Amino acid sequence: MYNSLCDTDCRKGLEDCHSCDMASCGMKAQLIEEFNSLNIVDMPEITDLNVLQGAFINLTYTLPGGQEIKIWDDDTMYLGNQVERRGSDRCYGLAADDEYLMVCEYGEGGANAEIIVLKKRDRS
Repeated sequence: MYNSLCDTDCRKGLEDCHSCDMASCGMKAQLIEEFNSLNIVDMPEITDLNVLQGAFINLTYTLPGGQEIKIWDDDTMYLGNQVERRGSDRCYGLAADDEYLMVCEYGEGGANAEIIVLKKRDRS
């Protein structure tokens, strides 16, 4: 499904991305397109994603009933980025893996994190 010039089989997941030439990664290009197609208000165009460890991006989210959850696995690698929300002191955090795409919004240091979009990726 994802073409890579570095001979990394991206269909196996992001665990081998450290050995990949991210500039030519088909999965990265596809995810950038998917993030931009969300058309989120005040989110700038996404032009790059980075390989990030789950522990680095795994914020705590409070559900409406008060339950606190984390979405990602701390030991797994994901593609993501942080961009400033236009006209705000908050940021958008982007993260994705083979199956899910997420955009969240948070304040300084990850404070008051809110899930904006969490969706299963269409892999057809």
